[in-house]
Amino acid sequence: MKIQFWGVRGSIPVPGQQTNRYGGNTSCVEVRPRGGPSIILDAGTGIRKLGKEMMHAAFGEGKGRAHLLISHTHWDHIQGLPFFAPLYQEGNQLCVYARRRDDTHLRAVFASQTENPYFPVPFNTVKAEVAFRELVEGAHFDIGGVRVSCTRLNHPWVAIAYRLDCDGSSVVYATDTAPFTDVLLEHEFVATAPNLAEPPIPEHAEKLIAMRTNLIELCRGAELLIYDTQFTPEEYRVRPHWGHSTPYDAIEIALAAKVKTLALYHHAPERTDTELDALLTMLQAQMQGSGLEIMAAHERQEVPLGEQ
Repeated sequence: MKIQFWGVRGSIPVPGQQTNRYGGNTSCVEVRPRGGPSIILDAGTGIRKLGKEMMHAAFGEGKGRAHLLISHTHWDHIQGLPFFAPLYQEGNQLCVYARRRDDTHLRAVFASQTENPYFPVPFNTVKAEVAFRELVEGAHFDIGGVRVSCTRLNHPWVAIAYRLDCDGSSVVYATDTAPFTDVLLEHEFVATAPNLAEPPIPEHAEKLIAMRTNLIELCRGAELLIYDTQFTPEEYRVRPHWGHSTPYDAIEIALAAKVKTLALYHHAPERTDTELDALLTMLQAQMQGSGLEIMAAHERQEVPLGEQ
C-alpha cells in the first residue's frame, strides 16, 4: 500500500511563504491498498486537492469508490468535505465512518456544516451515493482486503485512532490526542488549564492508563505511526486541555509499541517550515541508535509500505 499526505496542519489552514514546503492544509491522508479502493483518513482542507486528483480517473467518470475514516468531527478534520469534487459526480460511492454520537446521527453532523447560511450547496443535493457507518470504540472491521481497528484517544468530545493492516504492512493514524498523564478529556471542553502539579483523580487515572494501554496495543509493531505532535513541551504546559501532544509523547508511544517509523503530524499552524526542519533534525539526533525512524509529514509526500 501507499500512504500520501494531503493535509498535515492542525487547527486552521495556513497557506503562505513560511509554510509552503510542509504545506498549510489541514488533516487528510490517503491510503491506497494494492488492488483496492482508496481509504481516506480525515477530511480537512487537504481533501480538496485529493478530490481534484481523483477526478482524473474513475471518479471523473462516476465509477469511483472510496472510504473516509474520520478521527473526530472538529472543524479542521471535516471542513474540506464540501469541496470534495467526487461528491458532485453521479455514480460515485463514498462510505463515511466515524464514532457514534449519542445526541445526533452522523449524517446530521456533516449536513449541518452546509446548512444556510454557512454554505450555498445543501449536503442532500450531492450526486454521489454517500453511506454512513457509526463506530464504537474498539471496533474491528474489513474494507475489502484491509483490516481496520480503532481505539479511543484523549481529546475533547473524543477522537479515535485507526490502524489499517494490508499488503503485509500496517499504518496507524493517531491525531488529536493529549498525553495520558495529566487530564482526562471527555464530552466537554475544559475551559481553563488544570493545575498539572495535581495528579488526576483515581477514576480519571484509571481511564487514562486504559487508553494508553489500548493505543500502544493498536500501534504494536506498526510500520508507520502518524501521530499528533502539535505542541512543544512549553506549549503543552500552557494548554494541556486542548487535547494535543508533543513529539516526546509520540516517541514514548512509538517506542513502547516497537513502531518502525514515526511521522510527526498535525503541525501547529504557527510552526514555520524552518522551525519544523530544526525540530526534526534535533529529534533524529536524539533518537539515533534507538531503532525508531522519525520523519515530519509534508503535503504530497508518498510513503510506500509492505508489498507493492
